[in-house]
Amino acid sequence: MSHLAVFDDNKPSQPLSSTEEPKQIQRMLAEVGVRFEQWPTSPDIRAGDSQEAVIAAYKAQINDLCATEGYQTVDVISLGSDHPDKVALRDKFLSEHHHSEDEVRFFVRGQGLFALHIGSRVYEVTCEQGDLLSVPANTRHWFDLGPNPDLVAIRFFNNPDGWVAHYSGSDIAASYSRLEN
Repeated sequence: MSHLAVFDDNKPSQPLSSTEEPKQIQRMLAEVGVRFEQWPTSPDIRAGDSQEAVIAAYKAQINDLCATEGYQTVDVISLGSDHPDKVALRDKFLSEHHHSEDEVRFFVRGQGLFALHIGSRVYEVTCEQGDLLSVPANTRHWFDLGPNPDLVAIRFFNNPDGWVAHYSGSDIAASYSRLEN
């Protein structure tokens, strides 16, 4: 189930608020400029499926979002718990960073934990199958796919180069929750 917990950025063990109600998650994130939606998913997609198969299954939704938001590049991250690079990939996303463009993810399968560092707050968003999250450009954040991922997510980019991170050098992410799947 999708979940949002909001923390003061200096108190990672004491949430200020928490909810699993999708409309409340959507409203609370919208207040800080973050898009959260829930889309229907296909039960046929599995971790490890090819990028071509996943994109074909969601072609209409991908085309609609690209047309309305101007995304130029779409790719798929598809990882099972047996993926040989799962530890390196997890580590790559766990440090606080930002992008010069929006970071948009549609979770086709599995889950992931986004932590958004906005102002003096940290918004931990556990995204599940069917969730679409759009993190605005230049928002500091980190992401945890967990030690045993079963994840398929479609990623949308304005930048034809795809995922380009700018790391903050802060160790704040180490103080917050990890996804234990």
